[in-house]
Amino acid sequence: MVVAVVGAGPTGLATACALRALGTAVRVVDAAQGPATTSRALGLQPRGSEVLERLGALGDLPARSVGIRRVVVHVGGRRSGEVRVGRPTALVRRPGLLVSQAEVEAGLRTRLAALGVYVEWGTAVTGVTQGDHGVVLSTVAGPVDADWVVGCDGAHSAVRKAAGIGFPGVPLVENFVLGDVRAELPLPRDAVGVWVRGAEMFSAFPLPGGVWRFMAPAPGTAVEDVPEFLTRAALRHAGVRVRTRHDWVWVSTFRIHRRLAETYRRGRVLLAGDAAHIHSPFGGQGMNTGLGDAENLAWRLALVASGRAGDRLLDGYQAERRPVAEEVLGATSGLTGLVLGESPVARLVRDRVLFPLMTLPVAEKVIWERASQLRTGYARSPLGRRPRVGDRVPRFAATDRFGWTLAAPRSDTFAGLARGALGDVRHVHRDGDALLVRPDGHLAWRGEPEPDALRRALAVMLDR
Repeated sequence: MVVAVVGAGPTGLATACALRALGTAVRVVDAAQGPATTSRALGLQPRGSEVLERLGALGDLPARSVGIRRVVVHVGGRRSGEVRVGRPTALVRRPGLLVSQAEVEAGLRTRLAALGVYVEWGTAVTGVTQGDHGVVLSTVAGPVDADWVVGCDGAHSAVRKAAGIGFPGVPLVENFVLGDVRAELPLPRDAVGVWVRGAEMFSAFPLPGGVWRFMAPAPGTAVEDVPEFLTRAALRHAGVRVRTRHDWVWVSTFRIHRRLAETYRRGRVLLAGDAAHIHSPFGGQGMNTGLGDAENLAWRLALVASGRAGDRLLDGYQAERRPVAEEVLGATSGLTGLVLGESPVARLVRDRVLFPLMTLPVAEKVIWERASQLRTGYARSPLGRRPRVGDRVPRFAATDRFGWTLAAPRSDTFAGLARGALGDVRHVHRDGDALLVRPDGHLAWRGEPEPDALRRALAVMLDR
């Protein structure tokens, strides 16, 4: 069984790494001629770092990243306050990191190569043909045969379009600009700066290597005019001067849309990451949401591709991940409206009420834990003894291994039953109830440590 992953961005590479870690054959194709070198997405939240660590792709990224501790807000040219993020809480132990998406992709490619898979560049998909037992991708480099296809090829996904999956949504901001500039600026490098002045907004993010990212709404600004626009905005809002155009590393213009795929699966074709959902970059959730999609889909698809599970197991992917995307779309859209201020009344409430409230300790904790994505869970009921089925199990989530874990009393028979159904399973000692933890760190089953109880649970889960 072979899974074809289309798209060698963070989501596609993470999906491929996770599938290979579980023993599934993978091909990765991408329309580009080679790896991207521009930064693009730059926020790696604690959940994203955790996923990369499980996949063996985190490496020294934390040491090469900028750790963010504060978001400093300025209103009308004056400092309004700061929202402290990155502080350890009972839930969150990792900082948020600012690091180029290109660096994240490089780490994932290195890990994928160690697993024996290399990206097939220059392989744009032009069509998808499904049969009863497989899928054929039509590409500019020739046909690609696969048993399953995962479209991770971004907002303009060729796979999604070829599969006939709708992508409804609405525009949020008509024209936004960003630019990465190498400059020495009198701004703190452990903080994101945000300046609002009426309907105007400007933000500055520190990146490794003495680079800063500037972002601002800029209706009607062409890409060639972005350096000049952001240079003026940096002086007007933050009071800092950028020296010359030659210091600009990368500039871009884009529209902010809110879109969600009508379905995450059509037959043997599945979607993940930006191919399934796009939203405002405010809050830094995009890359991290895609990484969450990747690991959730991969363990399911590995079981189905190996014949250990029926394909109804894949239905749980959309059931768990689409609500997460809906929540992220809602939260980032709301944050965009809050920061930009859509009317004079909204801007007054933003400046005088909401920004001051965000600096309160209880609000800071809620904001930080929600942004971390470590609160993401799939439990069907708020009731029951924790951890409940679907809950993240921190002890087994923060690990350098992507695989199943059985926490139960020592029993070769019990562990052998789990391995016979799932493949490689790590068995660790635990008194009391047995816990079966999924490769993505969430609880799959809890019950009496008796073979019959586990056998029944596996039969239901695997649809066998």
